[in-house]
Amino acid sequence: MKQLVEKHPLAIRWFHWVNFPVLSLMIWSGLWIYWANDVYRLGWGKTTLVKFFPQSFYEAFHVDHKLAQGMSWHFVLMWVFFLNGLLYVGYTLFSGEWRYLLPTRHSFKEAVLVTLHDLGLYKKPLPLRKFNGAQQVAYTSVIIMGLGSVLTGLAIYKPTQFGWLTQLLGGYEFARIIHFALNIGYVLFFIVHIAQVVRAGWNNFRAMVAGFEVVEVDPATHQVVAGPTSLPAADASLSPK
Repeated sequence: MKQLVEKHPLAIRWFHWVNFPVLSLMIWSGLWIYWANDVYRLGWGKTTLVKFFPQSFYEAFHVDHKLAQGMSWHFVLMWVFFLNGLLYVGYTLFSGEWRYLLPTRHSFKEAVLVTLHDLGLYKKPLPLRKFNGAQQVAYTSVIIMGLGSVLTGLAIYKPTQFGWLTQLLGGYEFARIIHFALNIGYVLFFIVHIAQVVRAGWNNFRAMVAGFEVVEVDPATHQVVAGPTSLPAADASLSPK
């Protein structure tokens, strides 16, 4: 029989849905700033394989000549991003949610198996838990990336006032490279994350919107046979009370 179980508490869902548009807008406003000094490329010598970004990109999306506007939006959203992240980390620490998110010594091996499973190269069933090894590694990495974005952002925004931080991060140019690379990392994370949500289906998406998930329970043993956990149905909610 089917049963509803709680999966994501309201706070986690709130932090998630605030962070997604805020980070997206920060990346977009960051492009307005980057336009004024778009020096990064992939290549060697005078040979360029990929340039970030061609002039046609700026013109197509009307990114050019918006430096002041981009800086204004970026620095306002920075505070929302920082406070939301700070509250999220604080909540996971005090609520005990960190126990499900923090990678263990088995998470990295499991992350490889999850990746192979998603690619159809690993056929054995994966452990049924609230967050698998790949999710633990990915979500923890994003938190670290967020901290890195704040620190490198301060280093390149106020390189004189935060001179010690700028030097600690390898100087202005290197801090800017890290800041840019982290933004590429966010975009790649978004792509993979959205693809995984689509692949997981409506039940998984609903859990992040409404907070509950539909699971299949054995009526004889009250054991969850298909869902976020293999605990007895009475204890199927993995969220701390």
